[in-house]
Amino acid sequence: MMEPLFSDPMEGQRSLKDRLAAACSFTALRTCFPILTWLPRYNLTWLRMDVLAGLTVGLTVVPQGLAYAEVAGLPVQYGLYSAFMGGFVYCVFGTSKDITLGPTAIMSLLCSFYIGGDPVYAVLLTLLCGIIQTAMAFLRLGFLLDFISYPVIKGFTCAAAVTIGFGQVKNILGLKGVPQQFILQVYYTFHRIPEARVGDVILGVSCLFFLIMTTMMKSTLRSLEDSPSSLVQAARGIVWSFATIRNALVVIAATCVAYSTEVMDYHIFTLTGKTAKGLPPFSPPSFSETTANGTHVSFNEILLDLGGGLAVIPLMGVLESIAIAKAFGSQNNYRINANQEFFAIGLANILGSFVSAYPVTGSFGRTAVNSQTGVCTPAGGIFTGLVVLLSLAFLMPVFSYIPKASLAAVIICAVAPTFDFRVVPQIWRVRKLDLLPFLVTFLVSFWEVQYGIVGGVAVSGLMLLYVVSRPKLKISDHGVAVVELASGLHFPAIEHLSRVLRTHALHVSPPRSAVLDCHHVSSIDYTVVNELKDLLKQFKLHDVSLVFTGLKPSVLEVLLAAELPGFIYKDSMEAGLQTLSNSPHSD
Repeated sequence: MMEPLFSDPMEGQRSLKDRLAAACSFTALRTCFPILTWLPRYNLTWLRMDVLAGLTVGLTVVPQGLAYAEVAGLPVQYGLYSAFMGGFVYCVFGTSKDITLGPTAIMSLLCSFYIGGDPVYAVLLTLLCGIIQTAMAFLRLGFLLDFISYPVIKGFTCAAAVTIGFGQVKNILGLKGVPQQFILQVYYTFHRIPEARVGDVILGVSCLFFLIMTTMMKSTLRSLEDSPSSLVQAARGIVWSFATIRNALVVIAATCVAYSTEVMDYHIFTLTGKTAKGLPPFSPPSFSETTANGTHVSFNEILLDLGGGLAVIPLMGVLESIAIAKAFGSQNNYRINANQEFFAIGLANILGSFVSAYPVTGSFGRTAVNSQTGVCTPAGGIFTGLVVLLSLAFLMPVFSYIPKASLAAVIICAVAPTFDFRVVPQIWRVRKLDLLPFLVTFLVSFWEVQYGIVGGVAVSGLMLLYVVSRPKLKISDHGVAVVELASGLHFPAIEHLSRVLRTHALHVSPPRSAVLDCHHVSSIDYTVVNELKDLLKQFKLHDVSLVFTGLKPSVLEVLLAAELPGFIYKDSMEAGLQTLSNSPHSD
C-alpha cells in the first residue's frame, strides 16, 4: 500500500520479480510501518517510561482538548473526540518518538473560520484534510512546504497567539455575544467591560495566576544546582509534577468550586453547559446536512463553504507537525521521515473523522511534556489515548460544570509562548527585507488568518522570483566584455542577462565581443535557449562574437542539440579570452 511513498533510483533497472521481492522485504515493511523498527526491542523499562509519559500527556490533553474545542467554536466534547485517535495511529505509522497528535490552538483557530461552529462541517473537513494529506504523501508533494518561509510561519504563529489569547478575554470577563472578527472583538470586549461578571473575573484571574506561577517555578528548576540532596531532588520532582499537570489541576479545582456553587443554587460562573455523554459512535462522517429550519445542505455546497480551508488546513497541519518532529528529532538525536509523517497525519485525520474528530496536528507543548517525561517510543500515545477514552466514558457529566473562565486561562497560558517577541530583532539583524513577509502575515492575519498566510507566502514568492529573475552578474573589462553569472540561469532571468550583454557589448561604440562565464549554471530551459539564439544572431550582425565558458556537460549537451548559430564554447575563461584575442572580430 505504501510503496509509492518511497522511490528507489535503481527501480527502473530491476525486473518485476526483483521489485516485488524488494517491496515485500522486511526493510520495506519497516519503512512502511515504523513500529517494526522498535517493537522487537521493546522492554519493561521502555514500557514504564511510556506509561508515565502517556499518562502525564493525557492529564494535559484532556483540559486542553476541552479548551481548544471552544476556540474552534464546537461543543467541548469534540476536543476530546479529536484527542485519542492520533495517538493510536501514530504509534504504528509515525517516525518520531516524542510527537503527540491532537487538537492544537492554531489548528482550532483555523478551523473556526471555515466550519462556523457546525460539527458536521468540522468532521467532514477532517476526512477531506486526511485524504489530501495522504494524497500528498503518495505524490511526494512535501516540497510545497518549502515555499512557506520562516518569517511567514513566525508572523502567523505570533498573530495566532494574539488572536487566540485575546479571544479568551471575553470568557475571563464572562461576556457573551462578542463577535469573532478580531477588530470587532477588541472593540466590543473593551466596550462591554462594565458588564463583566465578578465571579468569572475572580476565577479566571486566579487560574491565570496559578498557571503563571507554576510555569515560572518549573522554569527555575533548570537553573538550580546539578547535584542536589535526595530531599531537594524529591521536592523538585513534586514541583515538576504539579507544574506539568497544572492545566488538569486548575480545571479540576475550578470545576469543584463551580459545582459547589451550583449545588447551593448560586449561579456565579459561566459554565460549558450540557455535554454529550459517553464515547463517540464509530461511523463515517455525514456528506450532507439538514439544518434546524429544514434546509438541506448538499456535499457540493459544503465544499464551497469550506473553500480555501481545504488547502490552508492540510498544509498548516503537516507544516506544524513536521516542524515539531524535526525540532525534537534534532534535540534527541534521531531523524524523521517527512513523507511518512504526511501519511501518518493524513491517516490519523481520516480515521479521526469516523469518531467525530476535527483536524489534528502535532502539539508543541504536549510534545515537550512527552519528551521531558522520558518517553521512549510512540507507544506513549496509546496510554494518552486511553486516558482520553476513560474521560469520555466516565467524566462527561462532570465536564458540564467546568467554568469557561478556567478553560480560557488554560488557553491563554498555552498560546503565550508562541508569541516570540525576539524574532523581529533577529530578522532585522540577519536580513531586513525578510521583515516584509513577516509583517504582511502578522498584520493581515488580524483581518483573516487565512489571508495572512496567503499574503505572506505571496510576498515571499515575489521576493524569491525577483532573486531568480535578477541574478547577480559580475561584469569586467578585459578588452572584451566579461560577464560572470553568480547563480543559475532560468527563463525569468534570461531577459535581464540579454539586456546586460547588449548594453555592455552591442550598444557601445564600436561593438565588441563578450565572454559569458557559465560555471554556476547547472540547467537551462527552452526559453533560455531561444533567447540565446536571438542574442547570437545579434552578435553576428554586429560582426562580433559571444563565447561561452565553464559549461557543465548537461548544459553543453542541450546547447549543442539546439544547433545555435555561431555557438562557441571553451572550458575556461582564459581559453575564451585567448580565442577572442586571436579573432579578427574581437575589437
